[in-house]
Amino acid sequence: MQKRIMPSMTALQCFEAVARHMSFTLAAQDLFLTQSAISKQIAQLEATVCQALFHRSARGLSLTPAGRMYLGEVRSILNQVDASARYVMGYGEADETLTIAVQPTFGITWLVPRLRLFLQAYPHIQVVTKGDARPFDLMQSRIDISLFYGEGSLPGADCHSLFEADVAVVCAPEILPAQGLASLAELEQLPMVQCSFRPEIWRDWFACQGFVPADAYRGPRFDTFSMCLQAAQEGIGMAIMPRMFAEQALAQGRLVQPWPFVQPSDGAYYVAHASHCAALPKIRHFVDWVLAQAHASAPSA
Repeated sequence: MQKRIMPSMTALQCFEAVARHMSFTLAAQDLFLTQSAISKQIAQLEATVCQALFHRSARGLSLTPAGRMYLGEVRSILNQVDASARYVMGYGEADETLTIAVQPTFGITWLVPRLRLFLQAYPHIQVVTKGDARPFDLMQSRIDISLFYGEGSLPGADCHSLFEADVAVVCAPEILPAQGLASLAELEQLPMVQCSFRPEIWRDWFACQGFVPADAYRGPRFDTFSMCLQAAQEGIGMAIMPRMFAEQALAQGRLVQPWPFVQPSDGAYYVAHASHCAALPKIRHFVDWVLAQAHASAPSA
């Protein structure tokens, strides 16, 4: 096995400090080291990576191209080490960590508002959430729980259905004509906010009503439903999404449904965990809790 190239943490800290101050003297003061010690660490680091990291001249220091590239990598490493240390500092001996992967909009609009109840019931469980629009691979990503929308199948996982999510169009009241919309032809003339995660959602919604729009893909595009939801509230255009995401804004009058048709869900939201972990208390506690929450809050059709 090839030997790893592993610069010392002290050398990386010295490099970052010198690059930040563009001064060996100020870097030494920052790290409570001597200027000689800083110089030695930088020389050792340059020898390790076989690159000059600084230009040294009578006018002072500047980063070489290699130094500029390496600085970004080093800062990322130092930030990760710092974050990991702070996480461990808050970890008790009796604690368990539960890592949950959740699609961003579902996390923001449904999971997070309820999560306090789980944390109160199980204070010894440290929850870590990760957001991604795609379902996580439970086997490869070191994830305990995945909350996702789909057909309820993940390799090596037990999937439990939470609820379906019917699709509706919503918009800010002010973008609608005073007399309302009389037809889908009128509706498609309004700006249609697009979700990159579900590029076919407008086409499918129109197709369910037997209508063929001139262009179901035009309009400002956003990565997630949460961004589309905010765009709709800002009057940017009509957004289309699972109606459950917009329920609060609809109830408060910040959004309205410009057209009454609601498309039946073609999938469902699921909670999943690796099959071999089903008996772990932290997994069992969360699955039981989230199923109870889903039953209590299942969106109506």
